Amino acid sequence: MHTGMSVIFQNTHKQISDREVYLNDVALAELAEPLGFDSVWTVEHHFTDYTMSPDPCQFLSYMAGRTRKVKLGSMVIVLPWHDPMRISEQISVLDHLSGGRMILGLGRGAGRVEFDAFRQDMGDSRQRFVESAECVLAGLENGYCEYQGEFVQQPRADIRPAPFKTFKGRTYAAAVSPESVAIMAKLGVGLLVVPQKPWDQVEQEVALYNETYRQLHGHAPPAPIIAGWTLCHPDPDVAYTQAKKWIGGYWQTVLDHYRFHENHLKDQKGYEFYGQFASKIQKGGIDAATDYFMLSDHHQKRRADWRRSLYWAVQLRRDAGSRGTNQLANICPNSDAAATSPHSHRQYRLGRLSTPLAKTIPTRRSSHEI
Repeated sequence: MHTGMSVIFQNTHKQISDREVYLNDVALAELAEPLGFDSVWTVEHHFTDYTMSPDPCQFLSYMAGRTRKVKLGSMVIVLPWHDPMRISEQISVLDHLSGGRMILGLGRGAGRVEFDAFRQDMGDSRQRFVESAECVLAGLENGYCEYQGEFVQQPRADIRPAPFKTFKGRTYAAAVSPESVAIMAKLGVGLLVVPQKPWDQVEQEVALYNETYRQLHGHAPPAPIIAGWTLCHPDPDVAYTQAKKWIGGYWQTVLDHYRFHENHLKDQKGYEFYGQFASKIQKGGIDAATDYFMLSDHHQKRRADWRRSLYWAVQLRRDAGSRGTNQLANICPNSDAAATSPHSHRQYRLGRLSTPLAKTIPTRRSSHEI
């Protein structure tokens, strides 16, 4: 199993400065390789406290110079917000700097606050994503970008430095709505699953993707990457209580950023699934939505569901493809788990340290200053 970790540079409530957030999260990312993780990931978001990671390629290029073996993943590059030619160059530079260690994750975005500030119509996002993805993916294989579409018009231009190895088999795209699953299969990319629904529903959508992919391409798809918050503790009840606090707290930051619980996506072209999601949240309430996010269907059996959630994740990855399994873990802080597990890695995402982490690991900061 491939197990990675991510840093997202979140600064909710501004309890510390943005500078301290970056010192902390970079220090955590630099621990990934010596602690035995297989990959380091980051996200793309703009303008809010939710995450301060506006340029995944820039951060991952930095990490390429600070590491030797771990893969470097984007979760995701939001293609509608980028010029396809320019992002193709950035991807190629990162892959050269890292010796071919990039895992390319792509997506189309769902944050209205970001689309509005970038002066884009969310109704165009799906078509913009498809055109940009076709342009970028073909460019990375051919060494040049050339495309004529409704939104992307790119005359032929070489990507320099030229890509030196294929991105096939290491390119993934986030798919939350059922409509996106078919699009990703057609593009020939793997699925990046960010759990926002019960595992049995995810399993059905992955099965549909696998079938569609095989019909279109004549071979099995890459195994999916599961990108989910993870908390480990030997006592399931303690694990649930801690997860409710930390993972549930993160879910509130999701709502603050995306406003999924409001009506603004119900009539938005291309985001109809999110509109249905809003109706469910409004009907059941935020607390029920938090349990839903944590893969529990009903309050009275939530601890049993919590104990089964890891089983669902492993079973899904085992059955989803023939090329191995991938787990991207955002591991929540828990001092007891950290003391008992040799593979624990504490990420202080929501409850900030009173003393910045960078100051507690002087050996990781003495050789450089970011």
